Amino acid sequence: MPKIVIAQQFCGPPNSGNGGYVCGVLARDIDGPATSMLRARVPLDVDLELTLADGAAVMTDAEGSLVGRGDVAAAALLPRPPRPPSLERARAAGDRYLGHEQRIHPICFTCGPERHEGDGLRVFAGQVEGAPAGHVACAWTPDQAFADAEGLVSTEVIWAALDCPGFFAWVVKEGRHGALLGTMTGEVIRRPRAGEPCIVTAWPLVREGRKETAGVALFDADGELLARAHQVWIMSVPPPQAVAA
Repeated sequence: MPKIVIAQQFCGPPNSGNGGYVCGVLARDIDGPATSMLRARVPLDVDLELTLADGAAVMTDAEGSLVGRGDVAAAALLPRPPRPPSLERARAAGDRYLGHEQRIHPICFTCGPERHEGDGLRVFAGQVEGAPAGHVACAWTPDQAFADAEGLVSTEVIWAALDCPGFFAWVVKEGRHGALLGTMTGEVIRRPRAGEPCIVTAWPLVREGRKETAGVALFDADGELLARAHQVWIMSVPPPQAVAA
C-alpha cells in the first residue's frame, strides 16, 4: 500500500503533525472542496499508509488504525469570508499576534515564531484594528521552499497556512488556549506563487460546548480570494459555566 511520512518539520504540537498540513495532504488529490477529518494524533517520522479509493483519501498507522480521512465536500459548507483588510492593515494586525508575547505554539509549522523562513510558514495572525473581536489577519509571503517546479505553493502548505489563524480567532475573542483541529472543509481556488504577498484572515463562527467553529481565508494583495475553509476545533478543557447570581 502507498506509504507517506509526515516529517518533524510539519509538526503542530512537538509530537504530532500540523493539523492543517495533514488535512491538506488528505485533500490534495480530491477535486474541488474537500472535508478532512483527523481521528488520532498524527505520528511524525514514521511510515503511514495513504490510500485513495471511491473518491476518498484514508490515512492509517502501522497498526491499521484510522488517523484521518478526506472526502469530497459540498461548496455550501464553506464560509463566505468578510472583506479582507488591506495588505498594510494585515501587516499591522500581524504585529499584534499573541505568540510574539506568549509561548503558545513556538515550534508549530504554521504559527511558530521559533521557526525560520523556509522551515516554517511564520503565519502570525493578530486582531484587525476596528474589526469585531476575534477577526484576525496577517500578511504572508510564501517562501520558495514551499513551491513546486512551477513556482506554485503546494496544496497542503496552503491548508497549513489556514490552520492556526482559526485557533487564534477564538483565543483573541475569548482569551483561552487549548484546542485541537478536528475537521477542516476547504477549497483552493488559486495557488499563489512563491514570493507573492498574501493576506490570511480568520474569524470565529459558533461555539457549542467544547466545539468551536471558525472561518479562514487566503487572499492575494488585491483582495482576490485564493482559498477558504471552515474549521471545527475541539477544546481540550470545557469552557467555564456561568454562575447563577
